[in-house]
Amino acid sequence: MKTLMLVLVLLIGVSQSGCVFLGGAALRALGTGAGYEIDASSKTDDLESDYKAERISRSEYLARKSQLEKGSIVY
Repeated sequence: MKTLMLVLVLLIGVSQSGCVFLGGAALRALGTGAGYEIDASSKTDDLESDYKAERISRSEYLARKSQLEKGSIVY
């Protein structure tokens, strides 16, 4: 009976530490994704201001906007 209890306690401990690891990994992935989206938003705003100020051509604007949209979930 003691062996069974010891195995059960160890199993619970190991399973809980796995959840902490997965939760931390998910949180880091979410943070990384949010950081990328914020950067993409900033770059999109810069791109639009460059186009409106006529610092870049329409074809370059469309090409760079397409690249930003491909890498982004939001845009």
